[in-house]
Amino acid sequence: MPVMTPHGSLRLDCAEDEFALEDGLAERLETRFQQGAGHGLLQLGAAEAGSSLPPTLAWWRDFAMRFVAGLCALGEEAQAEEGRNLRTPTASDLAAMIDEAPPMQGGEYLRPDVLVALWRDMEQALEIELLESKLPFQDFLKSRDRRWRLVGRVHFNLAENPRDADFPFAFMATYTCGLSANGGLRHQPLGQALREYAGAGNKAKLLQLLAPVQQASEECAWLKTIVDAGEIFYPLRWTPEDAVRFLHDAEAMERAGLVIRMPANWRMNRPSRPSVEATVGSTSPSVLGMDALLDFRVEVSLDGEVLTDDEIDDLLASTHGLTMLRGKWVEVDPARLRATLDKFQAIERISEKEGVPFAQAMRLLAGADIGAASAAPTAQWAHVQAGPWLAKALEGCRSPDGLASVDRHRRWRQRQLLVALHDQPLFSLNGA
Repeated sequence: MPVMTPHGSLRLDCAEDEFALEDGLAERLETRFQQGAGHGLLQLGAAEAGSSLPPTLAWWRDFAMRFVAGLCALGEEAQAEEGRNLRTPTASDLAAMIDEAPPMQGGEYLRPDVLVALWRDMEQALEIELLESKLPFQDFLKSRDRRWRLVGRVHFNLAENPRDADFPFAFMATYTCGLSANGGLRHQPLGQALREYAGAGNKAKLLQLLAPVQQASEECAWLKTIVDAGEIFYPLRWTPEDAVRFLHDAEAMERAGLVIRMPANWRMNRPSRPSVEATVGSTSPSVLGMDALLDFRVEVSLDGEVLTDDEIDDLLASTHGLTMLRGKWVEVDPARLRATLDKFQAIERISEKEGVPFAQAMRLLAGADIGAASAAPTAQWAHVQAGPWLAKALEGCRSPDGLASVDRHRRWRQRQLLVALHDQPLFSLNGA
C-alpha cells in the first residue's frame, strides 16, 4: 500500500489488505516503485486505467493520470521536444485534491509542494523510460494503453435522434480531457475548452487543441461555416442531408487529426448499404469448358436479407443519400444502384435466353465487369458469387485430381454426344 514518509517520499509497502489486487498488478507496481516513486506513479497513470484498485492507490492513479492527460494535451510537436515543459497543477487544484484524499498511512504529510515534487519525479521517470523504449512519445503511450492516443483530441460525434422527425440526427463536438478510473474516455463539450483554457496563459493550449478543426475546415466548406458562426461549440440538430455531408467528409476530417465517431449501431462506422447480389453458375451447364453457358440470377440485399421490389423502389427514390428502411438508416447512391442493377438485370435477361459465357462469368467473379470505368466504386455496392455448381467446379480445378476429374468428365460428355449422333437416322443428320 502507498505510504508517505515525513520527508515527502512515496513508497509502496507490501502489507496484507482486504483488497486483493488483480493477477500481475501487484508485481507490476512493485517492480516500478522499486525504480522510484516517479516510475511507480507513471505506471499507475499510464498503464492501469481500468484496473481495480483500493481507494488509496486509486487516488494516486488519479493524480498520475492528470500528468499523462496533460502530456496528451501538449500536441505532437511539444510532445516530441525534450523536457516537454508540462505545467504543474495550480496550488489550489493540488489543495483540492488533497482534501479529497482517502485515509492513508502518512496522509498528514501530503502538501502541495510534495505533490509538485512527485510531479517532477514523473517527468524524470518519463524521460528515462522513453529513452529506454526507443519509441516516439505517442507510440510509448500506446504501448502502455492505446486509449491515450485519443486523449487531448477533438472528437466530432454524429448520433441518431429518432424523436425528431425533421432533424433525425444530432452533431456535437467534444474533446477528451483524460481517462476515467474505469478506463473510459472522459468527454467534455468543446465549448468547455473555452472556459477551461480562459486566460492568456492557456491561449497556446487552446489553439493547439483547435488546430485540427481549423485544418479540416479548410477542406470542408460546411465545417468552415459552422466554425465561423461559432456553432461548433454547441450541439446541433441535423437533417439526413447534413449527416451525408459529414459521412462523405469523414476521411478528410480524420486526416486533419479529428476523431470521428458515428452512431453506435453503425457497423465499421458506416450505415448499412444495399448490395446488388448476383449468383452465376448455380446449375450444371449442358456444355463444359470455355464454351459453357451459365445461369445468372440477381437480387438486392441489405445485411444479408433480400429486399422486396417495393423496398428497392424506395431506395431508388431516395434523394439525399440516407433513407430509413426496416427501422434503420441505410446509405444509398440511387444513381449508382440503378446503373449496377440495370447492368446485372440485362445480363440476367440474356442468361435466360442464351446463358452467360464462361469467360464473362470469370470476369464478373473478379469484379472486372461490375460497372463502367467512370463508376469504379460500384464494386462497393455489388457482389458476384459463384453458384453451387461453379463453386464446386472451381474448387476441383485447384488440385491436379480436380483438373483430371473435370477433363475426364468433359471427355465422357463428348463420347456421349458422339454416340447419340451415331444412333440418329441418316436423314436427321443431313437435315432431310
